[in-house]
Amino acid sequence: MANTVLIVDDSLTVRMDLHEAFEDDGFRTVLCAGVGEALEAADAEQFDVAVLDVRLPDGDGVELLRSLRAHPRHADAVVLLLSTEAEVHERLRGLRTGADDYVGKPYDAAVVVARARDLLRHTPDSENRRLVLVIDDSRTFREILRQHLVEAGYEVATAVSGEEGLRVAGVRPPDAIIVDGVLPGIDGATVIRRIRLDAALRNVPCLLLTASVDYTTELQILEAGADAFVRKQEDLAVVLAKLAAILRKSAAALPLPPPEAGSARPARVLMVDSDSRYLESMTALMHEDGYEAVLARCADDALAMLAVQPADCTVIDLHLPEIDGRELCDRIRAVPGLRDMPVIIVGHDDVLLECLAAGADDYVRRGDGTASLRAHVRAHLRRQHLHEQNRRIRDELVRREMEAAEERAARRFAEARAELVEELEWRNRELEAFSGSVSHDLRSPLQTILSYSELLAEDATGETATHLARIYGAATRMNALIESLLQLAQANRGQISSHPVDLSALAEDVVDELRQRDPDRKIHVTVTAGMTAACDGDLVRAVYTNLVGNAWKFTTRTLDPAIDIGRDGGVYFVRDNGAGFPADRAEELFRPFGRLHDASEYPGTGIGLTTVQRIIDRHGGQVWATSEPGRGATFSFTLTAEDRR
Repeated sequence: MANTVLIVDDSLTVRMDLHEAFEDDGFRTVLCAGVGEALEAADAEQFDVAVLDVRLPDGDGVELLRSLRAHPRHADAVVLLLSTEAEVHERLRGLRTGADDYVGKPYDAAVVVARARDLLRHTPDSENRRLVLVIDDSRTFREILRQHLVEAGYEVATAVSGEEGLRVAGVRPPDAIIVDGVLPGIDGATVIRRIRLDAALRNVPCLLLTASVDYTTELQILEAGADAFVRKQEDLAVVLAKLAAILRKSAAALPLPPPEAGSARPARVLMVDSDSRYLESMTALMHEDGYEAVLARCADDALAMLAVQPADCTVIDLHLPEIDGRELCDRIRAVPGLRDMPVIIVGHDDVLLECLAAGADDYVRRGDGTASLRAHVRAHLRRQHLHEQNRRIRDELVRREMEAAEERAARRFAEARAELVEELEWRNRELEAFSGSVSHDLRSPLQTILSYSELLAEDATGETATHLARIYGAATRMNALIESLLQLAQANRGQISSHPVDLSALAEDVVDELRQRDPDRKIHVTVTAGMTAACDGDLVRAVYTNLVGNAWKFTTRTLDPAIDIGRDGGVYFVRDNGAGFPADRAEELFRPFGRLHDASEYPGTGIGLTTVQRIIDRHGGQVWATSEPGRGATFSFTLTAEDRR
């Protein structure tokens, strides 16, 4: 969908000139002669760009800008102010009110369009498209080629002459240039030669269109610096194919990051001089060179302007009324963001060394004429472009090196991780083998010891019976320890199988098993109904077996023992009124063999709660305990990371 531009100017000539330029570039235009019409159009239409004259017959363009910025539909629109008034205070008023840029009259319509495109280029619609500049004086051919390029996915800027094309390229460097060989003014070959001499544009691929079939002409085209040429008699598909080819070739070179937002525009030269006539003449000369002149009649205006909108080069009169040019140069150099900006001092005296010592980059005698000053400005701007390009190349090389270093580090990390995983898998296999060995090689002899101890104890009396009872008790404890270690190993391996589990029924089964093993215990147990969760049922059963088993054990010396198994939101708990423990030592319970009570009072292996923690960790949850000595304990756990406390 075409972008819409609002053009507000009381001059019909200006409106039609800008209308034609924007329309040629694919914009839809809305034309207004004054503030009233513009406000009506703002209420009726949505636009992306506004070009506003500052002096309007029924109001002030800056106040219109303020109204647009307050309008909910146009607050983010790109706004360019257009005026014959070139004074710094007018620029400052417009920029501080919210203008994106300020274009002085006499303007270049193609540059205005290119600047609008540049300010729009960071929208999602055009961010990833390559810009192709088409320079051709035939409106029909230009429009046909533009449509083909847009359909092929390119963004297109246009110009009708070589001079205009160079200015448009200076506003926003394109990714490629297609230029007709025969143009009014300078021809296509000259355009390409000038492109190759420009530090900011010399690497832009150029494709030249020619109607000639002469081999000599082709050689001249290539010698001028063209990357390729296409005869106009050929199909436009050939143009697209060759364009894609030269863009692929240019992409193989070092790709540079794009310039900062808003940096693509005509080079801005700040002229600081109290002589109005001199400033006006220099404005016209800067415009001829494709630069934008910003005029300041005093040092304060210059500093205020630089604080709001930076310049690419500053030209200062040595003898300003209120301050010496060298002092102004020194004040500019004191601003961190302006230290690299070229500063040229102009005067009648031979004070070159003094000016350079004050921080100026150059000194030009006014008596040498405007041609000398223009040459110095061009030289410094070219050097500035080169420095900027070199900086971008260095930044890109550093970025690439950092990415390569990160890639190497990531590769080494992946290799180390793979080695650790392999070692871990090996150790797990060894652990499984050990678990099997424990299960078979240790439990079989223990069962023999237990069986024979029971047989011998039937006929033993006195001290012999006491010794056999001790043997039987020790073997029983060792068997329980082996069971706990095997349960812990099982909790650490295998995949978690998550499916809906009725935790209430599971807890009831655990309680029933405890009652069957210890039928003489009279203990009140409550289980909250309807507890369900997505988890591994076998592993969570082990959690309840250990937690409820502990509660059962630590309430043996309690009058009216009670156990409460329930849920509070996403937190499950097992609460008892048993022996309890010091709250500040709760973390010790979850360590292997961690115990807070004497084994003679409350026997156990010290592995159960470690197993509980491993199972809960593997589910992504958390387990913790709260208690006070003699007032029972509460063990709480979650089964998902979202419910972690």
